[in-house]
Amino acid sequence: MPSLIDLRRRVRSIRNTQQITKAMKMVSAARLRRAQDRVINSRPYSRMFASILANVAAAVANDEVAAAHPLLAVREEKRIQLILVTADRGLAGAYNSNLIRAAEQFAADHASQQVEFELVGRKGRDYFGRRNTKISGELVGVSQTASLTEAQALVGKLMQRFTDTEIDSVYILYNEFKSVLTQRVTLKQILPLSVASGDGQAARDYIYEQPPAQLLGSLLPRYVLLQVLEAFLENTAAEHAARMTAMDAATSNASDVMNKLTLYINRVRQASITREIIEVVSGAAAQG
Repeated sequence: MPSLIDLRRRVRSIRNTQQITKAMKMVSAARLRRAQDRVINSRPYSRMFASILANVAAAVANDEVAAAHPLLAVREEKRIQLILVTADRGLAGAYNSNLIRAAEQFAADHASQQVEFELVGRKGRDYFGRRNTKISGELVGVSQTASLTEAQALVGKLMQRFTDTEIDSVYILYNEFKSVLTQRVTLKQILPLSVASGDGQAARDYIYEQPPAQLLGSLLPRYVLLQVLEAFLENTAAEHAARMTAMDAATSNASDVMNKLTLYINRVRQASITREIIEVVSGAAAQG
């Protein structure tokens, strides 16, 4: 049986850990507020951009030159590029493990093809860097501050590889922010682009200042960039939400453990005092 000193030392240790988890929860909550605002503000822009792109695609539906754009080229998927977006830090529950498990499942589903990993985030880099995985590149230190600069560098590299036929398709795997308690692992194909042009909203007769084919050529790379940047923003918000939830659960668990230990300490003290009283009373009775 541990002594009272050991038990009190455990309580102090758990209390110190609880203070750390509580502080981490508050930090994640503050960061989540800003990241959530960025995600919510980006979604209408993304939907509007997709609608505009569909309208332009409808205007050039019969243009063979526009249809032959390199980013629209559909080839047999022999070499697949997977962008895996994870966090740079842990202590976020199952946030990173769910992404890594989904990436392994994706590789298993495409075992007959060559899958190359572009790893964004230290956790994914550390995991797949120790395994027999073909890695085309890595980007760490950006999960907390996902910005346009990192997305542009990554997209420029991938579009160049796709147009040079080094890869046949590009997918991105990330956590989509749904709510504070819910983050959904999402797999999205970003290359080759599939532009919807046959729905009712896209079939509108617009007058374009530029030729529609030229406009489509300038919009397609920006749409790829937008999808990657949006995935970065979603992933950042989801990371802060997952960490806040995990630290809140850790803080509550620490309180439960301290309560149980405190109750156990009181029982041990009570038993010790009772035993001492019995010894004193027994000694006095023996002397009498």
